[in-house]
This record gives sequence, C-alpha cells and structure tokens, in this order.
Amino acid sequence: MAESNGKDERRVVVLGTGGTIAGRASAAADNIGYTAGEVGVAELLGGIDAPPGISLTAEQVAQVDSKDMSFAIWQTLAQRCAYWLAEPAVAGIVITHGTDTLEETAFFLQAVLGPSKPVVVTCAMRPSTALAPDGPQNVRDAIVVASTPGAQGVVAVCAGTVHSAFDVQKVHTYRLDAFDSGDAGPVAYVEEGALRVLRDWPVPAGERLAFDRVAGVASWPRVEILLSHAESRGSIVDALVQERRLGGPDVVQGLVLAATGNGTLHHSLEAAALRAQAEGIAVLRATRCSQGRILPRQKEVLRDAGALTPVKARIALMLELLSGERSA
Repeated sequence: MAESNGKDERRVVVLGTGGTIAGRASAAADNIGYTAGEVGVAELLGGIDAPPGISLTAEQVAQVDSKDMSFAIWQTLAQRCAYWLAEPAVAGIVITHGTDTLEETAFFLQAVLGPSKPVVVTCAMRPSTALAPDGPQNVRDAIVVASTPGAQGVVAVCAGTVHSAFDVQKVHTYRLDAFDSGDAGPVAYVEEGALRVLRDWPVPAGERLAFDRVAGVASWPRVEILLSHAESRGSIVDALVQERRLGGPDVVQGLVLAATGNGTLHHSLEAAALRAQAEGIAVLRATRCSQGRILPRQKEVLRDAGALTPVKARIALMLELLSGERSA
C-alpha cells in the first residue's frame, strides 16, 4: 500500500465491510466453498499501489457476508463516509463489499449522502485465496475512480465497469462480470488505470434525506417484499395486516410488490394490497423485470417505483416512512 507524506497529496479512504473479496477457502481451486469476511481491509490493500499523488488509508467498518447486511451496518458506514468526505484532503472513498447486497448498500448511501465526491463500492466474485482472484484488480480500479477529479456520487466498480448506484444490479451468480446497469448503461470503464467516462455521474434524485435523521434512528420501519406470479394469493398480505392489527414493536409498515411487466399484479394479490393500503400500510409496486421502468397509467390506486428494482424500492420506501413524508 502506497504511503506518502507529500504536502499536496490527496487521500483515498478504503472502508472494509467483508464479503467474498475478503473471503478465504481451504483450497486455491475452490471459488465457491469459502468463508466470506475473513481478510482485513488493510491486508486486502497489500501490494496495491495508489495512483501518483494519492495515499491510502484503511479502516475496518464491518466484517460480514453481505447476505447478512443490516441497517445497523449501513448506519455506521454512512457515518464513516460522512466523516471522511468532510475532510478536504480526501478525494474519495472506496468500500470493499460482498456482491449479494452491493446494489442495496450503494443505493442506500446515494439516497442518504448524495455525495459531491465519489464513493466507490467494489467487490469480488472469487475469494482472496483463489488461483486468480479478481478482488485486487477491482480494488485498484475503484481507487482510480475514487481519485478522479470530477467524479461524484455513489458508484459500483466491478470487472472494469463503473455502474451508477441507481442502476446497478447483480445479474449473474458466478461469472466475474456479474453486474449490469440495464438499459441505462454504465457510467464509465476503467482501462489500464485510466477512466473513460460515458455519461453523467449520479447526483441526488430530488431532496436527499437529511443524514442526521438517519444517523440517529434506533428502529427502522419494517417493509416486506412480495412477488406477484401466476396463482399469487393475498393470504400473506392479509396475515401481515392481521399482525398489524394486533400491534407490537415490529409490525409491517410498508409493502413492496415485485410486479410483472409494467407494474401489473395478480388480481388476488392486488385486492389484498388494496386492503392493506386501506389499513394504513404503505404499498409500492416495482417491476420484477431486469430492464425498463414502470410507465404510469391513469387511475392507478397503488403507487409505482418507476425504474427502481424491488430491493431498491424497499429502501426508498423505508426512508420515506422514516422521514414522515409518505406520499398519498
């Protein structure tokens, strides 16, 4: 890891959260039978040289398999990002992360921070012990993006491609190039340490949620995701409504319906969702299609999430409920 005390040197801060990129397997040929979150972020940076004029600072925020990501970790991560972004010498931030919930973390950070500096979430599909691990190159590419003047917002970097937090999705279970930006396309490519920008960097979509409101939250609104499919039933929705009537500390406050096509729902699920909405539960439709967005139709009673995927719509609805600014 490059270190320097140059007077005019800029800094990239690398925050570790675990994931496959920090995983270890018992054999170098094993790319799937590993334990995630075993290697510290400082060790991950070993042997990686920063671009000229850039120094690296490592900080361990969490050490988890990202399938087990939590809002508590997101809170801490957002706080550490806010702290470092406020430092004038910090050019940007890199976050090492697991692939499973990377798109959720990226979207959350973009929603609550809307940073004017780059926050780059990176990952690996192979553990650090693999014969040919992809993590070191992804980290190197992420540092290039984080140190690029003019870059801003939260992006994900994997296999040389830069994706906006708004668009990125994990689309493959195994291959190294596992992420895609749908029909929006990538923001940029990293090619031999140089950035080729294709479109605008992500900026806050409207009014971002005040960060201090998120940082002080002790309990997050419960929002569940349900999938519309052939022969869907509304019984799960009705059970959640009944649970809400009985009261308790963790009753459902919102539902995201992963809808077919242009936001359509099986009639049984739609009827149950309307009953839930009448009971005060916030309901949001998001398409289960991997590309495209829901185009609004007249006289729709259930709101749609536009281009947001179901998992991102869930985060958006949770933040909306948290802010107390739920739309009618």
